[in-house]
Amino acid sequence: MAFCPSCGAPIEGKFCAQCGTALPGASTTSAPSGSGLTPAIAATLAYIPIFIPPILFLVWAPHNRDKTVRFHAWQSLLLQIGWVIVGMVLSVVISIISWQLWVVLSRLLNLAVLLVSGFLMWKTYNNEKVVLPVIGDLAQKQA
Repeated sequence: MAFCPSCGAPIEGKFCAQCGTALPGASTTSAPSGSGLTPAIAATLAYIPIFIPPILFLVWAPHNRDKTVRFHAWQSLLLQIGWVIVGMVLSVVISIISWQLWVVLSRLLNLAVLLVSGFLMWKTYNNEKVVLPVIGDLAQKQA
């Protein structure tokens, strides 16, 4: 059994239960300071298909310095901006031709973005980097 170097209390984990001192040799780098999220989790959460998470991770202090998190946040943000632009163009062009065709295509576009976001979340969580064709190059330049 290990004992705390500060107060002498027995330690059963990585930290002293009485004073909070870390056990010598215990790794505390699994999560950035001041945040409960590891970089892998932060990068994964950036792909939630609403605009708030990627913007949050681009401005949140411990994560905006991590190049991996910045890349995934930028890629997610650019994917969502592209999604909105393509949706707007489709709504204008196709709704003139057929309203029913626009409804079907817009739902297919939404499903495609959800599937791509889910795929990117899965790959990012497993520490695999997927670079999307045009968006990924722009995201790498921004990160």
